[in-house]
Amino acid sequence: MKLYYSTGTCSLSPHIALHEAGLPFEAVAVNIRNHTLKDGSDYLQISPKGYVPLLQLDNGETLSEGPAIVQYIADQAPDKLLAPANGTWPRYKLQEWLNFISTELHKSFSPLFNRQTPEETKTQARTKIGERLAWVDTQLAGRQFLTGETFTVADGYLFTVCCWGQHVGVDIAQWPNLSAFVARVAERPSVKAALKGDGLISLQ
Repeated sequence: MKLYYSTGTCSLSPHIALHEAGLPFEAVAVNIRNHTLKDGSDYLQISPKGYVPLLQLDNGETLSEGPAIVQYIADQAPDKLLAPANGTWPRYKLQEWLNFISTELHKSFSPLFNRQTPEETKTQARTKIGERLAWVDTQLAGRQFLTGETFTVADGYLFTVCCWGQHVGVDIAQWPNLSAFVARVAERPSVKAALKGDGLISLQ
């Protein structure tokens, strides 16, 4: 498989999932500003949407959209328990989290990365993000991960989004349960490997 990614984006989430699942894959860097690969080829020929992540299977099939990708990855390694079995109530609860992170957190960060966004709009975005993260903090009280004591692909996604806070003025430290969660997830070998692969940290 190939994971098309770009450093500092939400593609870190499936990158973590692939390492957690122990699946063989090739990470392919994409310049999302000009939609090219390192060899100069046109990424739009592979993914007309033009953004990452994108997972390309060995048979040439492609899958986009992070929440869909991480669930596919989880289902390829069911013994890793990265997602509950399809059709079960726990699976729907996992999907509830993935959708919340995608629509209420991930998208709310978007204006903060746009240099053209007015400061007033950015302030409103930070307020909204803070309200959502404060609620997440209450949900993490007394538990290790979002759905209990087992790490899932939703945790990798939440970690990815929370890491953006330090770059756009959203201080995760103000929420003790959430900041403890981020620190805990950061220590996982799979997360360290994904961060290294994304060029975000250097490991000895």
